[in-house]
Amino acid sequence: MATYVLVHGAWGGAHGFHLLRPRLRAAGHEVFTPSLTGIGERSHLTGPHVGLGLHVRDVVNTILYEDLRDIVLLGFSYGGMVVTGALDEIGDRVREIVYLDAFLPADGQSAADLAPAMAAAVPPAGEAGLGAPWLVPGRDRHYDDPAEGKWSAPRRSAQPVATFTEPVRTAVPVDERRLGRTYVRATVEDVTGGAFTAAAAHAKDSPAWRYHEIETTHMVPQNRPDELAEILLNLAG
Repeated sequence: MATYVLVHGAWGGAHGFHLLRPRLRAAGHEVFTPSLTGIGERSHLTGPHVGLGLHVRDVVNTILYEDLRDIVLLGFSYGGMVVTGALDEIGDRVREIVYLDAFLPADGQSAADLAPAMAAAVPPAGEAGLGAPWLVPGRDRHYDDPAEGKWSAPRRSAQPVATFTEPVRTAVPVDERRLGRTYVRATVEDVTGGAFTAAAAHAKDSPAWRYHEIETTHMVPQNRPDELAEILLNLAG
């Protein structure tokens, strides 16, 4: 039996894995989908204090309090920032890290550093401070099934801007850690303007990574849960 920890992306929530979870559980595995503070199911806790570090703590605490080990840890989209930041504390509990159409940051990089779309949402220098905008409205997303898009749209929430501007901290690059590495790319679009394409190219060209492609738009867990589940189940060992 494997243990999967699935970390959702920006403007989303754990509900975004509602089609993937039952497929993994039906195969006999444990699945945890922590909700990040201030968005999705925990949007009632939002505030300008919510940044990347708090989201890292959400995931780290789930793993520590549940005492999870030998984990397949997946970061979807912005979740790639979160799982990377979590590795310093819980990397020894991770068997395989999976970046699902996700950011693959180096130490000191933020989502805004990597993606023009994120940077455009950040208030210009000098405008930060009391009364400055601190919420970024959710971007439109494309779904293979219009019914899934209709279900998802009212569940998308604004994202605190500090989650995009706070840099990740990771003492050891992902490529140098003693764990398995997988990248899964959605080939139809790059919603970041190039960051996911660059991350995928790095993984595809490296013998240290497993690399997969799924021909769909960015919302892979809801568009292609069967294909994604097959990839993840093959990592169960």
